[in-house]
Amino acid sequence: MPVAGTTQPVNRPASRHLRVGHMSAVGLVRPHNEDVLLVIESVFEGDQALETVGLFIVADGMGGHQAGEVASALAARTVARCLVQDVYISYLQQAAHQADQLPLTEALLKAVETANQAVHGEVPGSGTTLTCALVINTRAYLAHVGDSRAYLYYNQELKQITRDHSYVDKLVELGQITLEAAAVHPQRNVLYRAVGQGDQLEIDIHLVDLPAGSRLLLCSDGLWGMLPDSVIQAVLASASSPQDACQALIVAANEAGGRDNITALVIEHITP
Repeated sequence: MPVAGTTQPVNRPASRHLRVGHMSAVGLVRPHNEDVLLVIESVFEGDQALETVGLFIVADGMGGHQAGEVASALAARTVARCLVQDVYISYLQQAAHQADQLPLTEALLKAVETANQAVHGEVPGSGTTLTCALVINTRAYLAHVGDSRAYLYYNQELKQITRDHSYVDKLVELGQITLEAAAVHPQRNVLYRAVGQGDQLEIDIHLVDLPAGSRLLLCSDGLWGMLPDSVIQAVLASASSPQDACQALIVAANEAGGRDNITALVIEHITP
């Protein structure tokens, strides 16, 4: 069933190892969509074949700030431009990872720092979350700021990879409130760290292996804020494809109230 206000990409294998699904929807309450998703898939087979490379980004412009949608789009485009230049073009030119190539984690940090400066300088007063996965074959290198999330589903278990940079999550970490209280806290969406909010930015980096049969989910808080982990896990376990998983998650989030923009991006490791 198509979802109103969403893009409907063709469901297809992305590479020898990955299948990808993605969808974004405005939800049922907000007048426009401040979420952005960006997907770049690369497959090069033949003589001097290259490793499979994928770049996947979810960004959520900060509600209540001016031009949140401009901030999220600018951040996603800037990160993609930097990583294409520093990682992918280098792969194309050298056909292998060379010693003088910028390390992948450093390339991620540089890209997000550049995006932070761009948003801070060009869209003052705005901000955005940003969760980025650079996938090389079956390993994901993640950069994360804000409260969009990355989850890994594997072997019937769902694990949250990223940590929210919100004041409420910090209170949970300090043991001052419970997870149940955090879920309904009136300031649960207030961030203490976001792209574009200052000259200096602390960026979380995660390295995640994607075993065969696993699914990596990147999503905005309009998804995880409406659905408990048990529902997210059930959908990722039962959906026949990553695209079907994205559509089912967005339908479920809308059925739960759709109070925010909703974005889901699923990367699945398949056996060639």
